[in-house]
Amino acid sequence: MRLLVAPHNLELGGSQINSIDLAAAAAEAGHDVIVYGRPGPLVERVESRGLEFVAARPLRYRPAPSRIAQLARLARRQRLDLIHAYEWPPCLDAYFGAHLLGGVPLLCTVLSMSLSPYVPRSVPLVMGTVALAERAAWNHRAPVWALEPPVDTAADSPDVDGAPLRRELGIAADAPLVVTVSRLALELKLDALRDAIDAVGLLGADRQLTLLVVGEGPAGAALRERAEQVNRELGRDAVRFVGALADPRPAYAAADLVLGMGGSSLRAMAFGKPVIVQGERGFSRVFDREGRDYFLRHGLWGIGDGGPGATRLAGQIREVMGDTGRREELARYARETVAERFSLARAAEVQLGIYRMVLEERRGRRWGEAATAAARALRLELDNHDPRRKRQRSAAEAARLAAVTA
Repeated sequence: MRLLVAPHNLELGGSQINSIDLAAAAAEAGHDVIVYGRPGPLVERVESRGLEFVAARPLRYRPAPSRIAQLARLARRQRLDLIHAYEWPPCLDAYFGAHLLGGVPLLCTVLSMSLSPYVPRSVPLVMGTVALAERAAWNHRAPVWALEPPVDTAADSPDVDGAPLRRELGIAADAPLVVTVSRLALELKLDALRDAIDAVGLLGADRQLTLLVVGEGPAGAALRERAEQVNRELGRDAVRFVGALADPRPAYAAADLVLGMGGSSLRAMAFGKPVIVQGERGFSRVFDREGRDYFLRHGLWGIGDGGPGATRLAGQIREVMGDTGRREELARYARETVAERFSLARAAEVQLGIYRMVLEERRGRRWGEAATAAARALRLELDNHDPRRKRQRSAAEAARLAAVTA
């Protein structure tokens, strides 16, 4: 099989890493694999896995006419058997050209925590949680599968040594260290990161721990300012930022406890670390036996009740960090769960099975649906580039960032 995998971009992120790791697994199974996307830091990861990389045209529009044409030409030249796109923008880039006009089968994976109205209903779909797959199947014409984000349990394991990073940062081997690895983004991440910083402030006098924030993003300046306020109040560098790490494994390995969501939480569990899963509106919950069924169904994320998330999180951190036996049990259970349910080997096997089903059931082209998909995408782009709406969005983002430092 000649397969093209199209991540939504190649910036550092869990969805992108998953797409590359699964593409490499397909190549190891004997398939010819090309990775296509806008260049970013993860191109190095693509090439290190021995995969061919083709740079996508940089036009900002979604879908982009230049990328539609580029993918159509690439599909003809490479005689592609299947295109696997991650998230709706590359899905539409492939849909309108290589799929609709060229007849190349198309599969779309959506790892966002909500359904997307922009994926045409005739395109087979993979969702990142069981609950979202069930919801999508209600009105999606094509088959829908659930496949949770996988973890390379060989590369991400308790064998990785975090001691060198602790020494580099001047953190003693026995000093309590909480780590979060996250893009510092406004969407999905901002509330959780602010709660983490504030929780350290609430715990400051009670427990002399350090929070290490690994990542970069548009909310970075506001979060750093919030952290400086906490550090001044505590009289020490309790919250520290180290920026984005191309290889964050030493940070996971150095942690006593990890805060996170989605793929970051799963990676931490692979290292045998206790994890507190965060989400939006103050959600946080320890990953333990009692919470397993919830997380396996809904993903490692959640929506809270809007209550004081930092207070809840501080209590959970205090409970986990204050009980060595409990922490060790959580760590063992986390590693067992990932090895059993989320391993890259298992996910690759499932995904290759999905590829076979997509290829066996070639679906007809629906021109009416294509017109609907084009109209929806056009409305979105007009909205995104409307000056008035852009000003409104900018003002809303500025207000959210200002609230972080208030």
